[in-house]
Amino acid sequence: MNDRELSCSAGGQFMDRGRMNQNGVVQPLLTDLYQITMAYAYWKSDKTDDTAVFDLFFRNNPFHGEFTIFAGLEECLKFLDSFHYSQSDIEYLKQTLPEGIEHEFFEYLGNLTARDVTLYAIDEGTVAFPRVPIIKIEGPLIIVQLLETTLLTLVNYASLMATNAARYRMVAGKHVKLLEFGLRRAQGPDGGLSASKYSYTGGFDGTSNVLAGKLFNIPVKGTHAHAYITSFSSIGELKTRLIKHKQTGIMEDLLEHAIRHRAMLSHLLDVSTEESSEGELAAMVSYAIAFPDGFMALVDTYDVKRSGLLNFSAVALALNDLGYHALGIRIDSGDLAYLSCLARETFEKVAERFKVPWFNKLTIVASNDINEDTILSLNEQGHKIDCFGIGTHLVTCQRQPALGCVYKLVEINGQPRIKLSQDVEKVTMPGNKNAYRLYSADGHALIDLLQKVSEPPPAVGQKVLCRHPFQESKRAYVIPSHVESLYKVYWKSGKICQQLPTLEQVREKVQISLKTLRNDHKRTLNPTPYKVAVSDNLYNFIHDLWLQNAPIGELS
Repeated sequence: MNDRELSCSAGGQFMDRGRMNQNGVVQPLLTDLYQITMAYAYWKSDKTDDTAVFDLFFRNNPFHGEFTIFAGLEECLKFLDSFHYSQSDIEYLKQTLPEGIEHEFFEYLGNLTARDVTLYAIDEGTVAFPRVPIIKIEGPLIIVQLLETTLLTLVNYASLMATNAARYRMVAGKHVKLLEFGLRRAQGPDGGLSASKYSYTGGFDGTSNVLAGKLFNIPVKGTHAHAYITSFSSIGELKTRLIKHKQTGIMEDLLEHAIRHRAMLSHLLDVSTEESSEGELAAMVSYAIAFPDGFMALVDTYDVKRSGLLNFSAVALALNDLGYHALGIRIDSGDLAYLSCLARETFEKVAERFKVPWFNKLTIVASNDINEDTILSLNEQGHKIDCFGIGTHLVTCQRQPALGCVYKLVEINGQPRIKLSQDVEKVTMPGNKNAYRLYSADGHALIDLLQKVSEPPPAVGQKVLCRHPFQESKRAYVIPSHVESLYKVYWKSGKICQQLPTLEQVREKVQISLKTLRNDHKRTLNPTPYKVAVSDNLYNFIHDLWLQNAPIGELS
């Protein structure tokens, strides 16, 4: 049994030994059965020397938007690097595939690698658009066919998740923090890890997922649950009340300080101490003793106004007496706009009354089933939230749970191939193509242009005829001020050909790429579609091939 098999079977571990951060589940058998049965049929038909080109692309942007963030490329390259059928894989396939498959085919599979594959792609973190291939694969027909399902599963969710996160970042604004809290609601452990990674890629600032923090070096953040508050019912349950003064080192009674401040705050905030929860106060004191420099409390367990804010402020002032600064609060239920404004007003009153200016800067975190529309509504209501903790709607992509990337054969042995359909949207664009992004003088992306690889690239300052691939009357001349070639060779001759960016660099790339789009392409309501075109040469090529392959009907 090889190292990969050991890492997958021993204790259910996901990590591949010797390959940092590679998911051991991602292997050649992570595919659909028909890929392997097709491989046998190709082999049986003596197509082992055939070469092919496949395009990986999507047909529609997700979430009713007009852009998609491409993600998952690094994982695709790791998959190519480790592609190999182990002996146990071969034994399993012998038992699983239909009887009669020749032994030589299994020997052929056992020797397959991705050495002869070439992978072209746009940079990970780049804005992408429908019909423009985000990955282009060239190589022996059988191997590039076998890659299909695995590449799709690595790109589909990653790109969907990064796009969803980028949309949350846009509606929240630059100055509000976003934390991913979705592990418990994600589609399984691997879905949870992917969600943490690609939400960070899309613009989130951290995650509650500790393993994701370790694996991907993402900042890990969190507070406590309502269970911690409800586990205390009175101050008599506090077994530890003493804490060292940060400067003097003298042990002092934090509860005593908190009770004294609570009495003064009661008058300031016009809230009776008898209405507030004693158990909540005890829980907050306990938590503050454990984390005096990182005290962030959940304030909505009972009543934010009559208990939570009073008890939190009392404990925060008590910590201040001893040289510590609390971090803030989290609100997990109720009217978030009203309660955040109430909290900010409370902190401002306390700051002024007790001469503690830092109280004005306390962080207000909001959670509670937040989605994109929730944030837009809260923006309209003038909320005072500094940070959103977002889970279910983010990691499950509830508005659209799948991106719908496809993987289509466009050329074999140098000959173009086209898939026809009564649904024009599903007609493929044949042949080996290059993609270019044309920019206007103000620096914004104008249009993505697909061309045959034999065509010269568009030139700056030169008029280019851009055509809709299927609608004859839709065409326009573009004079680009800048031309960007979208594809780079990322894998060739069994090696990664580019210096791969760090996760931080991909995250930065997302924001840089988004800035190249006009605001009307990015708005949440009725965004302007971004144009994707083909050259005049490619347009004529597509339609000539379409006519050659479309059957001619007969009327009688």
